[in-house]
Amino acid sequence: MKYDFDTPVNRRGTDSVKWDVKENELPMWVADMDFTAAPEIRDSLKRRIDHGVFGYADVTQQWYDAYIVWWRDRHGFTIEREWLIFCTGVVPAISSAVRKLTTPNENVVILTPVYNIFFNSIINNGCRALESPLKYENGEYGVDFADLENKLSDPQTTLMILCNPHNPVGKIWDKSTLERIGELAKKYHVAVVSDEIHCDLTAPGKEYVPFASVSEQCREVSVTCIAPTKAFNIAGLQTAAVCVPDPVLRHKVWRALNTDEVAEPNSFACCAAVAAFTSGSEWLDELRAYVFNNRKISCDYIKNNIPGVFAVHGEATYLLWIDVSSLPGDSEDLVGYLRKKTGLYVSAGSHYGKGGEHFLRMNLACPESVCRDGLRRLKEGIESYIGEK
Repeated sequence: MKYDFDTPVNRRGTDSVKWDVKENELPMWVADMDFTAAPEIRDSLKRRIDHGVFGYADVTQQWYDAYIVWWRDRHGFTIEREWLIFCTGVVPAISSAVRKLTTPNENVVILTPVYNIFFNSIINNGCRALESPLKYENGEYGVDFADLENKLSDPQTTLMILCNPHNPVGKIWDKSTLERIGELAKKYHVAVVSDEIHCDLTAPGKEYVPFASVSEQCREVSVTCIAPTKAFNIAGLQTAAVCVPDPVLRHKVWRALNTDEVAEPNSFACCAAVAAFTSGSEWLDELRAYVFNNRKISCDYIKNNIPGVFAVHGEATYLLWIDVSSLPGDSEDLVGYLRKKTGLYVSAGSHYGKGGEHFLRMNLACPESVCRDGLRRLKEGIESYIGEK
């Protein structure tokens, strides 16, 4: 490999949300990576720093071009310049969209288990999170369309938040699934905010399908949130985009982002995104191979060493979704026990809504040696947990 993903980086004492833990603890919970950013991005930031002036910044033409070319060449989707709006992050964009596209006490549909911050964006804006639980059969996830249609057809439902690819289950939604979601949303006059921040973190040889690319109906109802931050580990630079093809919907979202003051870049937001999308392709491809090797190691280890526990097959994200339904208690109890007993800090599936009560989420975006340490702790902790129960 050209790039080094094996050497651990000491993140303690660096104001890291993830690593603000006790000395003996190993955090494998929040979704950021333990790798340094691509050198091409760091070089771009160094040049910007060397300029020495950090006044108010504007969104550059290079920023628009970088998104357009990346989605055209990498994902086969043509984005028009006017569809793009800068924002400081995907979560701020989702919260702004909820505020603007709903009124208090309306329903926002989500497919659970799903990224837990969706609940915050909905509830904090006075709306109701209407959960449509995914079907889980033989270790695979799918949409329960009868349930989804029932909830989209409710006159109080005005918005749906889609996770594409799906966090935490690692599912890449296929074209037919997305097309059906678009048909139902259009039929019942529901806008769809599609969070596609994990789209570049797919298994080597696998590609995701942009929701807005599937059909005219999908395009007309779509508000797509995209960013280089998850794939290139630059979330702290606060740089993202919202893509809205429909002009009326786009105006509403543009007003929302500007009203909430999340539509202006800092001094590093545009140059980091441009560097990622124009120079980061080789680094990303090596990262994907490395992370999905960690996933293979983890799935094999769990299968061979932790009886009764099952790693769900996933083709996207660096997050491993682990079925612990055969164990006593629930995921919240198990997570607390693992942290206390072994220092392993993972996420309880119950945080992600209905259907997650007996699962764990484990972040595999770390050096292989760290991944193996986490697996060893998981095994020892679960064995001890079963022994005490």
